[in-house]
Amino acid sequence: MADHKISLDFRGYWNEYNKGNMPELSGIYCVYGGIEDPQKKSVDIKELIYVGESDNVNRRLAQHDAIPYWRSCIKKGRGLYFSFGPVAAAERERCEAALIFQHKPPANIIYVDTFPFESTTISLASKRAPLLERNFTVHRMVVPGEASPGLMRRGWQLMRSF
Repeated sequence: MADHKISLDFRGYWNEYNKGNMPELSGIYCVYGGIEDPQKKSVDIKELIYVGESDNVNRRLAQHDAIPYWRSCIKKGRGLYFSFGPVAAAERERCEAALIFQHKPPANIIYVDTFPFESTTISLASKRAPLLERNFTVHRMVVPGEASPGLMRRGWQLMRSF
């Protein structure tokens, strides 16, 4: 089967306090630890914390229950920063899984060691995706007895509710 190709064009950055200005669109978001330089009006991204997906990234980050955990993952003196890449609904979960599988952010649990989709090539079109490889391909990697992506996601949601 031929590679599935996804091109991402990340936009950002938003800090924890202005994340409400993020687009109300379907896509992928990255959570970073970084240091803002107000004089240069720039952010020095230091670490990738988490990769997620949503049909409305703005709403998802406004209500995300992991923000306190993400804060605990960054080093003292750093803040949380977010970038966003629009992705069609049909490709969001595959794209999220590929980014997680390739980069293994410390706050992600699902897809760190498995990629239950056919081969997928990701190309990043912008420089607003620090610490992410610009072009990479991931191949199907399934642990025997593993559930489908939808079941894994529902299981994670149930696990978090306890």
